[in-house]
Amino acid sequence: MQIAPSLLSCDFSKFGYEIERMDKAGADMMHLDVMDAHFVPNLTFGAPVIKMLRKYTDKPFDVHLMISEPLKYIDDFSDAGADIISFHTESDSDIEETIKKIESRGVKPALAIKPKTDPSVVFPYLDRLYMVLVMTVEPGFGGQSFMADMMPKVEAIKEEAKRRNLDVLVQVDGGIAKDTIATAAKAGVDICVAGTAVFKPDDAKKAIDELKALCE
Repeated sequence: MQIAPSLLSCDFSKFGYEIERMDKAGADMMHLDVMDAHFVPNLTFGAPVIKMLRKYTDKPFDVHLMISEPLKYIDDFSDAGADIISFHTESDSDIEETIKKIESRGVKPALAIKPKTDPSVVFPYLDRLYMVLVMTVEPGFGGQSFMADMMPKVEAIKEEAKRRNLDVLVQVDGGIAKDTIATAAKAGVDICVAGTAVFKPDDAKKAIDELKALCE
């Protein structure tokens, strides 16, 4: 299991320090939630902030675009240092064109789906994707409860990828904690985005190690 701390849960007044803290604690990548107050009812940060943060770690930047028109901003986030860009099937941008744009920038493309979206919408693109992000909460705010009924979606995506002999990672985001991560692991999840579960404890390394141990 890979752990991707959600920087949405960090102390924004110490953004760079928080990334360094997660890096030293053993995070596998940094999850950066970009929200536009239109696609989701919250506003976070954009490419200029991510660009300034890039110097604080060599770990991959996993940029989750919760915005209405991701295609318009792929260049900006690529230039800012994104290693993975996930965007929503429910956004207004053409999925094929957006994937093509991400690929053209040498960044790994990923598709994200909300809780009410059927997983089959990602199947036509699986051979082009590095990862599929299955939201286990309604996107927009941290601290929500894990939706275990999303696990059949994970299983369906993993099964389809296996059937076609594709190596596609599945990530879940929302409500990941010590009492939920084993459920995600059992369903076949490869990467868990964790917010308060890793930022709230004083010892972040212990928190991440415990989460990984629960998946074994």
